[in-house]
Amino acid sequence: MNSASSRSRTLKTVGALGMAAAAAVLMTGCGQSSDSATSAATSEAAKVVPQKQTTSPSASAELTEDQQERKKVLDATKVTFDDAATTATGEVAGGKLVDLDLEGVDDDDRESPSPTATGSPTGTASPTGSASPTGTASPTGSASSSASPGAEGPVWVAEVAEKDGTVHTVRINAVDGKVIEARVDADQDADDKKETADRLAQATQTPQQAAKVATEKKKGTVTSVSLDDNEGNGIMWQVDVVGSDWKKTTFDVDAKNDTIIREETDND
Repeated sequence: MNSASSRSRTLKTVGALGMAAAAAVLMTGCGQSSDSATSAATSEAAKVVPQKQTTSPSASAELTEDQQERKKVLDATKVTFDDAATTATGEVAGGKLVDLDLEGVDDDDRESPSPTATGSPTGTASPTGSASPTGTASPTGSASSSASPGAEGPVWVAEVAEKDGTVHTVRINAVDGKVIEARVDADQDADDKKETADRLAQATQTPQQAAKVATEKKKGTVTSVSLDDNEGNGIMWQVDVVGSDWKKTTFDVDAKNDTIIREETDND
């Protein structure tokens, strides 16, 4: 009986081990089937759902020669239009700004823009808060030179007129704000002075107000403001604004009511 019992126990053990092995094989098979199904589903989904871009688009198109020059000059400029205007008018007793230009930015390229739209009024603007009122700086004389010109660096060139229309040229270092030169223009005659005085008398809006109107329309840096005739239809401030794309937009702003008359963007 002992021998029979021993064989019985052995058979039971072998049977149990066989069942366990079979179960393991079945479980393994199920796992592989499940993994294969998941992998197939993922592959199919990848065909439908676009993959996320891992590379960023190109930063920007290559800058034109004019845009490169604007960027170069403006990157070096530390003195704003407002500060340069205040400094320039402070050099002439009772003076008013007629023209202010950042040298090196689109020089000799200030023709009145072609109309691109009639230009809706942008509202009556108040003087810019950041700019000091013109003429508040104490006069230092009509033709003095208070600083030596730097060998390099951008320069603001201003024309400031006395009440009778006599124009003074004031050059300002655009990095440190110091006056390089202040002198009376020698080539003015009586007619020139009268024309300048008449334009200033008609201009009820300041250059700072015109600059504010322009930069509210296009965010950017003011590089030039000039008082000019609007083709016989009154007086206007012509304002150049360079945006973050280094393109220049010229605005013709009515010098009596701050309405934008014309605007044009130079894509070069």
